[in-house]
Amino acid sequence: MEAEAADGPLAGVEAALSCFSFNQDCTSLAIGTKTGYKLFSLSSVEQLDQVHGSDEIPDVYIVERLFSSSLVVVVSHTKPRQMNVYHFKKGTEICNYSYSSNILSIRLNRQRLLVCLEESIYIHNIKDMKLLKTILDIPANPTGLCALSINHSNSYVAYPGSLTTGEIVLYDGHSLKTVCTIAAHEGTLAAITFNAAGSKLASASEKGTVIRVFSVPEGQKLYEFRRGMKRYVTISSLVFSTDSQFLCASSNTETVHIFKLEHLNNSRPEEPSTWSGYVGKMFMAASNYLPAQVSDMMNQDRAFATGRLNFSGQRNICTLSTIQKLPRLLVASSDGHLYIYNLDPQDGGDCVLIKTHRLLGSGSDENKENDLRPSLPQSYAATVARPSTSSASTVPGYSEDGGALRGEVIPEHEFATGPVCLDDEKEFPPIMLCRGSQKGKTKQS
Repeated sequence: MEAEAADGPLAGVEAALSCFSFNQDCTSLAIGTKTGYKLFSLSSVEQLDQVHGSDEIPDVYIVERLFSSSLVVVVSHTKPRQMNVYHFKKGTEICNYSYSSNILSIRLNRQRLLVCLEESIYIHNIKDMKLLKTILDIPANPTGLCALSINHSNSYVAYPGSLTTGEIVLYDGHSLKTVCTIAAHEGTLAAITFNAAGSKLASASEKGTVIRVFSVPEGQKLYEFRRGMKRYVTISSLVFSTDSQFLCASSNTETVHIFKLEHLNNSRPEEPSTWSGYVGKMFMAASNYLPAQVSDMMNQDRAFATGRLNFSGQRNICTLSTIQKLPRLLVASSDGHLYIYNLDPQDGGDCVLIKTHRLLGSGSDENKENDLRPSLPQSYAATVARPSTSSASTVPGYSEDGGALRGEVIPEHEFATGPVCLDDEKEFPPIMLCRGSQKGKTKQS
């Protein structure tokens, strides 16, 4: 999840960070500034450790790290049409490529690297940076909105399919073919994201009032959540928790919404025992006779939990992560702060702010409201905690499972194409040093 700071009334405030992004498994935060970029580890609540910093490239507006590896992709305003790929532990440039217009966003997993321009998307094999496909003549996409499944075993791609409606094109990054189109919203899209397994796709429109979740690759609607009805908002980020139990959305308002993905029990009691039960039953019955729009609004689920920010109107991104065995809500803002909240996975409600870190300079802001609640139930933490580094890993160089489900064996053909591993100082970059220009030398769709 990546965000670029925008110009506007708050430009003086937002100038602190030009961009910021969490890596694919939410273990690292990358920020871009006027002077370069920095990478931070997110393994502790109390400490924010800087993993790497560089001032070699000024005016960075895109910086993306591949999981916890040494591969980082950087784009600068000084050369907005050029993508630079680095092995930061070795201090070497692996590759750079130039494109026909400004680069708007970069997405990557262990098999694919996506470069999104306003009217085209380039799909590279991350192993050797070979260009596999160019999707041309897409509807104008001035924000570079697109999503890539982080599960390298499917590598689904999603991008807007219309200028006027919220149509999503679902594309297979392996077979390099369009899978389907999803009529997600009436208005144009503002945010799209896959869950970790690549089996669900969430979206929000520019109105920001309704968030929908679809099955992948079928494109069937699974959930519908209402963020609010009082006002339209601009959704800044949309992200699933690692275990896909929760979906988090931040916007230009002071509230971060967390929705719980659970199917309600369809079995109805014969007779409700309370007054609220009678009212609920009456509404359910009435919904069968109301227009579809009204009926949908009545049946939509509201937020399971919320995080309150002490600002509004600033660009920000959010994520849900397990830190020190407990679920946390993390929010990074363009004024240069990282906010960490406790999330109660059982009862939801208001998330408690427990730490604020400065991303520029040193130190952290003390919170007057420092509520370290009693230990939360461990069942949730156990389900979303990353595998321990001492456990055997099928893919060398990674503590993660390479995108396979726990207990699932990655087929041999996956090793033939080989996920990229750049965690070892002794390991040479798998990508050959290269220079390239993607102007008229592409396979077109």
